[in-house]
Amino acid sequence: MCSLSEHCLQEMSEKMNKWGIPKEAQENILKKLKEEKYIDEERFCRFFVHDKFLYNKWGKMKIAKELRCKRISPHIIEKQLEQIDADEYSNVLKELLKTKKKSIKGKNEYEINGKLIRFALGKGFDMETIRLCINTDEYESMDS
Repeated sequence: MCSLSEHCLQEMSEKMNKWGIPKEAQENILKKLKEEKYIDEERFCRFFVHDKFLYNKWGKMKIAKELRCKRISPHIIEKQLEQIDADEYSNVLKELLKTKKKSIKGKNEYEINGKLIRFALGKGFDMETIRLCINTDEYESMDS
């Protein structure tokens, strides 16, 4: 299982609990998996950040939250989130906003922007990045 896809310690522990493997055996299995590099928290985190950003278009806040739920070290999370290129991060958000704006109805630009902000926050982007993307000339010239 661990050779087919990346897993973290938390995921494997949960799976072994479901399978009814005793705690002592779980500890030995997890230790062996770590020693033989079948489980590597940093590698897992790197792939998780890459995939959730690139394919799911999640922002850093949502990615970090999910990784904390998987009990990944904050140091590892921060290190991997720093690997996301700032320009690419903004471009992904701009594209999301541009696409979403086409499907949003509102009485005025203020109401539309409020809906776009809530959407972007839900995707895990921070308010500073959202404001920068909404206030850019490129965004303002988007077709409604």
